Amino acid sequence: MAHPDTLSTPELVQDAAPEAGGGRRGRGAAARRAQRSGGGPGQSMPFILRKLGNYEVLDEEGLSLIERNADTVLEEIGIEFRDDAEAIALWREAGADIKGERVRFPKGLCRELLKTAPEVFTQHARNPARSVQIGGKATVFAPVYGPPFVRDLDGERRYATIEDFRNFVKLAYMAPALHHSGGTVCEPVDVPVNKRHFDMVYSHMKYSDKPFMGSVTAPERAEDTIEMCKILFGAEFVDQNCVTLNLINANSPMVFDETMLGALKVYARNNQACVVSPFILAGAMSPVTVAGTLTQILAEVLAGAAFTQLIRPGAPVLFGTFAASISMQSGAPTFGTPEPALVSYGAAQLARRLKIPFRTGGSLCGSKVPDAQAAHESASTLNMTLLAGTNFALHSAGWLEGGLVSSYEKFMIDVDQLGMQQRFAEGVDLSETGQAMDAIAEVGPGNHYLGCAHTQANFQQAFYRSSLADNNSYEQWLAEGEKRIEERARALCRSWLDGYVAPELDPAIDEALLAYITGRKESMPDAFT
Repeated sequence: MAHPDTLSTPELVQDAAPEAGGGRRGRGAAARRAQRSGGGPGQSMPFILRKLGNYEVLDEEGLSLIERNADTVLEEIGIEFRDDAEAIALWREAGADIKGERVRFPKGLCRELLKTAPEVFTQHARNPARSVQIGGKATVFAPVYGPPFVRDLDGERRYATIEDFRNFVKLAYMAPALHHSGGTVCEPVDVPVNKRHFDMVYSHMKYSDKPFMGSVTAPERAEDTIEMCKILFGAEFVDQNCVTLNLINANSPMVFDETMLGALKVYARNNQACVVSPFILAGAMSPVTVAGTLTQILAEVLAGAAFTQLIRPGAPVLFGTFAASISMQSGAPTFGTPEPALVSYGAAQLARRLKIPFRTGGSLCGSKVPDAQAAHESASTLNMTLLAGTNFALHSAGWLEGGLVSSYEKFMIDVDQLGMQQRFAEGVDLSETGQAMDAIAEVGPGNHYLGCAHTQANFQQAFYRSSLADNNSYEQWLAEGEKRIEERARALCRSWLDGYVAPELDPAIDEALLAYITGRKESMPDAFT
């Protein structure tokens, strides 16, 4: 484990005891109801430590085959590192074969370089109680990333604004089973392209105290993220600890472009985590087969992740993948289907063999509204995410329309499901209470358990209670207005935003952040392209 600051699992769990979000703490009946439903707004749950085994789809023979094929791709076909002379020079010095921008790697070079990357590390939040473990048995849920559109609380599909961005940050802060604030929770198109990263990163710092992601759309924007992190955490702390995760997409097939390489170098040099993620629409950006796609993903990740170690040995890096299939009739991406699930299961196994953390999955769907299609596609993807042993799950809440839309209603529905996944990950309680032998003895044959002492002592925490599902009688549902889950989600979302209270931020730090942002914005003209 390369990080000197990495905490052991017991220490992390102990440190992650939740503090009251915005200074509010539920009491009495309200607190008990919140506990049954996975916590109320602001009552953050610690990151998941899975007590379930990982579901694996490949045996040793299959894994070895894909690894050999990936080695062949790296050695004989190669990966392009475009428009980056420094990257080419570093690979040449490391022993790679260079022809133009094409880099071919001697067998084992990338794996050898990755031996310095940490298997487990801590991403620190400004509130230490919200810090998360990345790797090992930990799973961290983060919200949707990247949509240019929102579907708002009036049901309108429109371009996202900075106000929407702040709202989603606030909702993620208040959501108990979201352990992370995420990154580009939506793209605020009302702010100039070259300046919006300031407002986005500041929103994560100001309106939440959970961990967050940095800007990767240009190297100078990554530098701005680092400078803002130094103001928030202190320069020495940033140099020695991970305080931001950053999404570095391979331009599949088998290309890393100038923008992604520039951002990667900034973050790796500053000891910040890069999530190296091939963005795969199988059939268009990778072969149509699971094994072929896994081969390409492994080759791309090996090259990109190893490059972080050329920049700074010991810098944290994740094996990432975003895998979806496409309709071979229309070319549209499809979600919740079997083949991408198999890809993610297999990629998780390959990441564990490399001994670096893994990112995949979320609550993905192609539906245009939060309907039954959205629900079953998201559930299929989310179940796979947990069972694969995913360490960092981006797009866990709010994703709609193939990632084009951040939906307020879908966000709330997904958050409810995340609470269920967190409870499921606890596994089977085999303690004396869990065995319930006293209850079985007390009730005996032919009676019921409703009034027995064990039930009375444990019913409040016995079962997860959804904050949105309607399990009442048909007559009661009619009497209450025949509300669909989308309507209930809309009402709950409004109540959360109305009740939001910001976490405290040192006024001197806030002033310094705003001064930095103002100075940088004034140094450049607005650009909207």
